[in-house]
Amino acid sequence: MASEPIRDQVGDQLLTPKNSALIIIDYQPVQVNSIASMDRQLLINNIVGVAKIGLAYGLPIIHSTVNVKTGLNKPPIPQLRKVLKDLPTYDRTSINSWEDVEFVKAVKATGRKKLIMTALWTEACLTFPALDALHEDYDVYLVVDAVGGTSVSAHEAALRRMEQAGAKPITWVQLLCELQRDWQRKETVPAFMDLFIQTGGTAGIQFSYDRESDSDEGGVIGVTKESIQKARAK
Repeated sequence: MASEPIRDQVGDQLLTPKNSALIIIDYQPVQVNSIASMDRQLLINNIVGVAKIGLAYGLPIIHSTVNVKTGLNKPPIPQLRKVLKDLPTYDRTSINSWEDVEFVKAVKATGRKKLIMTALWTEACLTFPALDALHEDYDVYLVVDAVGGTSVSAHEAALRRMEQAGAKPITWVQLLCELQRDWQRKETVPAFMDLFIQTGGTAGIQFSYDRESDSDEGGVIGVTKESIQKARAK
């Protein structure tokens, strides 16, 4: 039961903490309140989870807003601001963030070619920069359960358009598992479990039960509590 040596983290075809960047666009009150493609509280929960994943695995995060400085829109929702804290935001007037000079400069400065993209709305502020990034030979990953549109049809049609152009749909769970990849990478196992428990879902329920268990083993994950405690102490 031996894992292969960790692959080249930059050249790996899968997402790794060293080859990808996270982009978060326009999670502001007006945009959140206009979402009709999914439950809004679940949307908030999921995008907060995605932001926490980015921080836990050390991804460069590009956070952008629209029309805050002009006074026409409000800052990001407080749940997201609480997580991202002092991370700078790139405010724009353009609907398409790829047509904002500072935003594009920040994305290119990461040096990453795999872009994990989230935005509101799916049909506009996600679609347009995703298509432009694909045109410039970036790999684009759409976190489909952390984005939303003004209707189910608008959301789904936008996703199909981006997928047909080459974008890859993922979920927050898939993103988290892809970045972790191996239980033997114990430095991030505590955060991995915490993110499942905090963000929810069936796995989070199970991990929560395991954490409360009196057993010395970590249940389904096969990691001892002692190893988790040691990793947290680092």
